[in-house]
Amino acid sequence: MDTTDGLDPRDRRDRPDPLGRPDLLEPLDRPDPPDPVGRLIAERACERLIVEFVRTLDLGEPGDVAELFTPDGVWEWAEGDRRIEGRDALRAYFAGRPADRLSRRLCTNILVTLTSASTATASTYFTTYRVDGHTGGMLPPRLPVQVGRYEDTFREVDGRWLLTARELFLDFAGPTERLSPADARTGN
Repeated sequence: MDTTDGLDPRDRRDRPDPLGRPDLLEPLDRPDPPDPVGRLIAERACERLIVEFVRTLDLGEPGDVAELFTPDGVWEWAEGDRRIEGRDALRAYFAGRPADRLSRRLCTNILVTLTSASTATASTYFTTYRVDGHTGGMLPPRLPVQVGRYEDTFREVDGRWLLTARELFLDFAGPTERLSPADARTGN
């Protein structure tokens, strides 16, 4: 172990990133930096919120995702100038999806960054599989209808982490397939 500079070689915060990516280093001047365990708990709470969001859309009542946002929360698509602001508007927007929609979202590469003791950002890749006209049963595999990323901001409110904003960016997108009544019955 190199102890010539008095630092544990694993503690690289005071040294430049060898790959030239200063954004990967933890700034030391953040307001109210949490202790390492507090940081892990906050990051995990934000990761869980990301997963809870897609699980609620896919398996729960879609309008309930509004409760995962702050009262003034925002959902925004960069493409198409779609912006929904406030819990009531978010609830109405998500509850308005077709009742016969079957969707499954996969989230990966979740990277949460604490920006203070009570705020954070995250970037998450997602893939969406979806059909309308589903009446039950298993369907043959289909291509995803969306592949993109979420850019989120979070705030801790009364001990609970919530989304303040989610911006959606699509790299690949296509129309949602509507199953014919025959396809819905046979699972094709």
